[in-house]
Amino acid sequence: MGVCRIEELHYGVDDVKECVRFFGDFGLEPAEAVHAGAMFVTPLGQRLHLRPADDRGLPPALEEGSTIREVIWGVSSAADLAELGAALGIDREITEDQDGTLHTHDHSGFGIGLRVARPTDAKLSRRGTNSTGAEGRWNEPLERLGRAHPYRFCHVALFIRTEGWEQAVAFYTERLRFRVTDQLLDMGTFMQAQDDHDQHTLLLAHRADKTAINHIAYEVASFDEVVEGGNHMVASGWKESRRLGRHTIGSNVFRFFQAPCGGRVELAADMDRVDERYGPNIYEERPPHHMWMLTTNGQKEEL
Repeated sequence: MGVCRIEELHYGVDDVKECVRFFGDFGLEPAEAVHAGAMFVTPLGQRLHLRPADDRGLPPALEEGSTIREVIWGVSSAADLAELGAALGIDREITEDQDGTLHTHDHSGFGIGLRVARPTDAKLSRRGTNSTGAEGRWNEPLERLGRAHPYRFCHVALFIRTEGWEQAVAFYTERLRFRVTDQLLDMGTFMQAQDDHDQHTLLLAHRADKTAINHIAYEVASFDEVVEGGNHMVASGWKESRRLGRHTIGSNVFRFFQAPCGGRVELAADMDRVDERYGPNIYEERPPHHMWMLTTNGQKEEL
């Protein structure tokens, strides 16, 4: 059908070792690196590449320091790859790897690629939940989860320039068949990949008027895992950039952490699933960022 998921993320980083420690604490599993640097893989077969910032094989950086250098989008079939590749090549150079991955850049200059998705089968465990009339867990007291175990990259959020933001969005909708789900005219555009069900697979945020990485979201199985995985990150010394809450757009539970690879990463759970009957919803002014966010009065816990 078209783009179905994020297939690979390529970062250029100043300190590979520190980034490896970060993503190990975050819950990703290391794999053998294809390039100099390091690589992690999700249970569903997506790959995160951490490569030295001066690696000449990476697309140019759009901001100073460690940052995202390329997003490879997975497509559903070889026919989709050929059709979308032709659409991209109308006005820009396309290069092809030995493994068939196509490489180019989007309207804003971010490195992007296309390849046929290679999902792996994974048994994803989920905790049962209980409420009156909907008992899903019997004789099974819960145990602590410890660190999170993200099983997929679920969306990419990028900062883009305010001038020409409509053309930046049109690049994805017209060339790659993304669909606008929610558009906040004073802030940014949420888009869903053609063969995805999440409320958004990509956010292009133009309010900050710069080209940079905002964040990458990683889906975990439950609300508990967002909380416990975030607590593990705090205990490991990583800086939380946005505390526990639930978004208004997309409805997902979240926690954000500053990442040494650039930008932030998000632990996410329970995002809206939508189809073509949803949206596009157009807002002149952006709705509140969150429905709720964890607050405290600063009192010490009483035992």
